[in-house]
Amino acid sequence: MNTKHLLRVASAWISIVYIVCFAGVAFFPGIRPGFMRYGLHMGIDMGQNILTLGTFFSGLVIWNIITLLAVGLFALLYNRIK
Repeated sequence: MNTKHLLRVASAWISIVYIVCFAGVAFFPGIRPGFMRYGLHMGIDMGQNILTLGTFFSGLVIWNIITLLAVGLFALLYNRIK
């Protein structure tokens, strides 16, 4: 498995998903409670949305790091387990 290629594809994928999610909450703020209830099975009051350029970029970086670590572990295990 080409690990570098897999990591680049995963980074592009999570970036697209994150941008769509951020835009969805920005343009349709009412979707967040529905997602929490039906997607994460939680019914909690999350307070207000904080959507700034800073939170956009920090979230994008954080989700890329999480994705790269998860996919990196997947690639390591895939290449090591016979």
